[in-house]
Amino acid sequence: MKWITENRNRIVESLFYLALTIELVLMIVEKSEISFGAESYVFRVTFALTFLAVLIMEHNTKECITVVITLAFTLLCYHISGKNDLLRVATFIMAARDIDLKKAMKYSFYVSCAGFLLIAVLACAGVLGDIAQVSDYGRGADETRYVLGFGHPNTLLGSLFTVLLMWLWIYGKKAGVIPYLVATVASLFVSYITRSRTGLAVVVLTLVAAVIVRIWPKLSEVKAIYVIETLFSPVLCTALAVFAAWASTQHYDGPGWPEKSWFWRAEDKLNFRMSSLYYETPGRDGILSRWKLFAGRGTDGYFDLGWVRLFYWYGIIPVVLLVIALLAVIYVCYKKQDIRALIIIFALSVYTIVEATFVTRYIGRDFFLLIAGVYLGYYFKNKGETDVRES
Repeated sequence: MKWITENRNRIVESLFYLALTIELVLMIVEKSEISFGAESYVFRVTFALTFLAVLIMEHNTKECITVVITLAFTLLCYHISGKNDLLRVATFIMAARDIDLKKAMKYSFYVSCAGFLLIAVLACAGVLGDIAQVSDYGRGADETRYVLGFGHPNTLLGSLFTVLLMWLWIYGKKAGVIPYLVATVASLFVSYITRSRTGLAVVVLTLVAAVIVRIWPKLSEVKAIYVIETLFSPVLCTALAVFAAWASTQHYDGPGWPEKSWFWRAEDKLNFRMSSLYYETPGRDGILSRWKLFAGRGTDGYFDLGWVRLFYWYGIIPVVLLVIALLAVIYVCYKKQDIRALIIIFALSVYTIVEATFVTRYIGRDFFLLIAGVYLGYYFKNKGETDVRES
């Protein structure tokens, strides 16, 4: 015990990085064409590592109470739904409290880049995975879209988007014209070959916001920007999720929408994503009329519209608490004047309105959990520490 106390920080950091590394490798394997059926066992290992880290960490009384309540609540969710996602995410976030955020983000960035590059190289060499696929992607005709070993064009675009967001947070504050041009060209190129309209729109919005902040860094001090982002995500995004689920309810559990109504025009633009809330979920539980306070067992269908999937997978109460946690992170972004983290929240929120890449059981996909862990940890530090500006 004395040795553990004397080496507490080093032990916690080692346990956390071991868990992070495993999750990143598992995420890379999952995005490739490699078949791996033992994810649940790996999840248990990474949970055990982060849970042990949380136990070893030093906590004040307020934090101890928060940890116990959080674990009890996520265990309750696990018992009701049979999904341990929230429990695993909670322990991962709590274990990330004291990490060097920039170091952890760089580590995730370079491991992800290496893994994604390997997937693409193996596909181009004809070793593993397709270079391109021809299929009807919901637009009424076969299309050729490049996947470069990632199995689906949206997976390729989502991987590029992840790398772009991490790069913007790590290097975007000081990067010059040429790095931004390279990031822009690479992002637009991948958006083009994957034929992702959503991806292209979000990538352009993200890069425009990042460039504006790079040119006028004083914008990070403008309180109104943080207020507007708070109103947009998660407030507006949550409202849009409820609206989409309600619109589906009206059609499938209600009188239905006329043939030429706005519903069908929107569905055409969304590749019938609202209809999938009904057809792609066992028990038809994706529509609003069948949402529950806590999601029960069997709510494991997959569909796009990520904000809706959050409610479907986990239930109303867990998502409300997730929204509160996100608001708490945004507040720390304001205190630290970390507008790049705010851009990440904005970009992920917009992307998740239509896609569900980041609503996942694979923690390695959600690099934002690193930011959330460190920033939520500020609420348990000494008074005034949350006012420290971004380094």
